Amino acid sequence: MLGTKHPIVLGPFGGLSSVELVAVVSEAGGLGSYGLYGYAPDRIAETVRALRAATDRPFALNVWLPLESDPGAPTAEFTRAARAVAPLYAAVGATVPTAVPDAVVPAVQEQWDAVLEAAPAAVSCVYGVPTPDMVSRAHARGIAVVGTATTVAEALALEEGGVDAVVATGFEAAGHRVSFLRGPEQSLVGTMALVPQVADAVAVPVIAAGGIADRRGVAAAFALGAAGVQVGTAFLRTRQSAAPESHRAGIPAASAEETVLTRAMSGRLARGIPNRAVQEIEAAGAIAPFPVQNWLTGGFRAAAAQQDRGELLSLWAGQAAPLAREEDARRVFEELLAGVPPRR
Repeated sequence: MLGTKHPIVLGPFGGLSSVELVAVVSEAGGLGSYGLYGYAPDRIAETVRALRAATDRPFALNVWLPLESDPGAPTAEFTRAARAVAPLYAAVGATVPTAVPDAVVPAVQEQWDAVLEAAPAAVSCVYGVPTPDMVSRAHARGIAVVGTATTVAEALALEEGGVDAVVATGFEAAGHRVSFLRGPEQSLVGTMALVPQVADAVAVPVIAAGGIADRRGVAAAFALGAAGVQVGTAFLRTRQSAAPESHRAGIPAASAEETVLTRAMSGRLARGIPNRAVQEIEAAGAIAPFPVQNWLTGGFRAAAAQQDRGELLSLWAGQAAPLAREEDARRVFEELLAGVPPRR
């Protein structure tokens, strides 16, 4: 369906995707995926030009859908959140902002239009079901639409919405918990339990995600009924990712029980390695709603990335982080490929 040789998908990283990593995975026969969170249309077009210059193989672009439950940020709430992160801004020699811009993220329809113009092999989305118009327009351009589910109910909603495949992502996965029918705290289903139930419930192909980092996880996913796997943390660990060295080095050093679910860095629940930033924000007890919190912490995180200060970054990592031992994405792909069962 996607035009790939192997059923291995690179997890899209919001803010940590790199053209090089996408190209490596796509050139190896998998589906490289690039996360477009926060990208305006002109930046999307520029990124796609770079991707096409790096590979002529299929790749996917990933878009975040807006949640109706996302509130605004009252002045008092923002003020408390800004006060909580002021020491973190000071640590990188920056000044905490005093006001929120009118538009924190680009409109999703503008992003979708840019993606359709770029015409990747697939567009994947998180945090909801794309509208019928979005799906039909993508299909008209020959673009497959992939949705992401954390529960069986979400997978059924995505299938009804016309998506071509569903990523079933267990709570072991790194980064944001992309639940949209219920709160993420009420949608914490593990990969081993989620994948077979989703595979039984929907007719479209299921891509397993969460806790998969080597051939054993791949083999298990296929045994559970998956048609493919999506892998994030193991690829994020590699030198081809856009993660700073301190982030990449911290992944294999983290134990499975060490990663935590927190709203501290973005305002939405996400899994990562607890560090100074997470601990101080949680201790202050003042977190603005998404996307304001994400924008607010983004100021000191950008400076921390330039300074390679892991204690001030969003250290996204899944529970399989200790298995992410390889530093080269090609080696990771070869290891994952060894777990794919022969085609019948």
